Amino acid sequence: MSNAIQSVMHETRVFQPPKALVDTATISGLDAYRTLCKAIDDDFDGFWSKQATEQLEWLKPFTRVLDESDAPFYKWFDDGQLNVSANCLDKHVAAGKGEKTALIFESDDAKVTHVSYAELLTRVCRFANGIKALGYKKGDRAIIYMPMSVEAVVAMQACARLGITHSVVFGGFSAKSLQERIVDVGATLVITADEQVRGGKTIPLKPAVEDAFKMGGCDAVKKTIVYRRTGGKVNWDEARDVWMHDVEANQADTCEPVAVDAEHPLFILYTSGSTGKPKGVQHASAGYLLWALLTVKWTFDAKDSDVYWCTADVGWITGHTYITYGPLAAGLTQVVFEGVPTYPNASRFWEMIDRHKVTTFYTAPTAIRSLVKAADTNPDTHPKHFDLSSLRILGTVGEPINPEAWMWYYKEVGRERCPIVDTWWQTETGGHMITPLPGATPMKPGSCTLPLPGIAAAIVDEAGGDVEQGNGGFLVVKRPWPGMIRNIWGDPERFKSSYFPPELKGYYLAGDGAQRDSDGYFWIMGRIDDVLNVSGHRLGTMEVESALVSHELVAEAAVVGRPDDTTGEAVVAFVVLKGARPEGDEALAIAKTLRDWVGREIGPIAKPKDIRFGDNLPKTRSGKIMRRLLRVVAKGEEVTQDISTLENPAILEQLAKPI
Repeated sequence: MSNAIQSVMHETRVFQPPKALVDTATISGLDAYRTLCKAIDDDFDGFWSKQATEQLEWLKPFTRVLDESDAPFYKWFDDGQLNVSANCLDKHVAAGKGEKTALIFESDDAKVTHVSYAELLTRVCRFANGIKALGYKKGDRAIIYMPMSVEAVVAMQACARLGITHSVVFGGFSAKSLQERIVDVGATLVITADEQVRGGKTIPLKPAVEDAFKMGGCDAVKKTIVYRRTGGKVNWDEARDVWMHDVEANQADTCEPVAVDAEHPLFILYTSGSTGKPKGVQHASAGYLLWALLTVKWTFDAKDSDVYWCTADVGWITGHTYITYGPLAAGLTQVVFEGVPTYPNASRFWEMIDRHKVTTFYTAPTAIRSLVKAADTNPDTHPKHFDLSSLRILGTVGEPINPEAWMWYYKEVGRERCPIVDTWWQTETGGHMITPLPGATPMKPGSCTLPLPGIAAAIVDEAGGDVEQGNGGFLVVKRPWPGMIRNIWGDPERFKSSYFPPELKGYYLAGDGAQRDSDGYFWIMGRIDDVLNVSGHRLGTMEVESALVSHELVAEAAVVGRPDDTTGEAVVAFVVLKGARPEGDEALAIAKTLRDWVGREIGPIAKPKDIRFGDNLPKTRSGKIMRRLLRVVAKGEEVTQDISTLENPAILEQLAKPI
């Protein structure tokens, strides 16, 4: 661990929450935010007890709030029992909201299906009864490997209804990744589909399951349930395989929700990009659901009339918390989208917001940057051509958003009237941790601003001591919160060493470098291992990326380090321009322009030693930049890692060529 990270982010632009939203917000104004924070500080257990009692429906009331006796293996509400699915579906139907639309599903080819809360509950019950009839019960573990679909939500909710712990594997992961997760979690059931459809193309899923089985170690799997998405030809094992519609057929429309302990594992989700053995992040039922629900209400200022849309895939934590569980627990109507933002063209998001009258839109900075470039290249895809007047809140997730992309999102999509909730959180945190509140927090482009009530976020040095404001260090959380990771599945020692290293006084280590500015706002500087040491100077990769993207020629940039004999580490920048990819003398000239620009924006020490231009950056199918692959490319080494999750694997060869 290292000393402070000096930041150069001094953003002077500040945008106030719109008055109309402040007037109606759940948390209205900074004073209300501070009052809520103080209430938690004054009576920690009392606050969380009240929230858990009022927000959730319990089958057996709890009497203990937080058990810290075996820290860091914290337990919340642990002597209580509930059912997560009942809290997402049954309670709304019982309250007379059964006819309210729960899901607006839009398929890749733009066909739209509306599913009410009553209909969704019926689907979940039928499927749960079918799974039960196959012999599955509370405590079993299921792998879900499915496309974005109503059926994926049904599968997750049905598992929760029966107390079956699910582990969703993103549909873009390889057979090897799938096999590792099946083995590690000890799955006895796999739920998949014949194929998925993305961008007009069909991508096989069940064949990947079969390949995973051939790799061995999956003998515990007794049944594979297959959702027929395309009708594509698949191999069939009569003893093991069964169609999802056959599992549901002739089942009762009601299924009694199974009571589970508050700490019962709701799901295990494997963090992407890990080396070695997959790292299964384990989340509990009650604390996770409470935090998911509260953050939907606080961060998105959720209203009964909202049409909410999170563009993530259920294979990631964002899709768990902000599609399958949080919005349904809050009783929202939400859009679920099968496709990609650029098919059939790059106006797809704006068309859908217009068509469905979306009020809350939550997407990734990577998607925004790609759509900025698309609008520059093809003006017909610019959001100004669409009626986006229904929007009231915008959000970003997945990585820090650079200030210029933030400004474009704010002006061109939100028309300068929608606050942007720039959310910092992780798979391990279960839900949002640091984010603006739309009716309370003045916004600064590029900053995730202030911690949510109850989140004791801080920035410390390598000994766990608080750093002076304005300096950088390690982002930690000093007190437990309900939605936090409970364990790494099957590896408690790794859990302790990864997240609660002894030198940090028992604080939760997020693994991100950060700093706070003079207003106390947090700025995320990138992963600790994305902090470069150039000639003894520490640089956050996010700083250099933001400087590059603020140049008028640049659409997108990713920065990594590589070993250098002179400076220890050298800055390597992979750049996508708004125009065509340059070559020869033109590339050399633009590279010099960008180096000088970074030198002016940050300082000479931050100038990239190597700039490489590409038509795109290597991204997963969910839009995440694969920086670990860029580090390999930057070193001039051969890529030997699994690249099956990449949307565009050919781009690596292009980026491997220095100017």
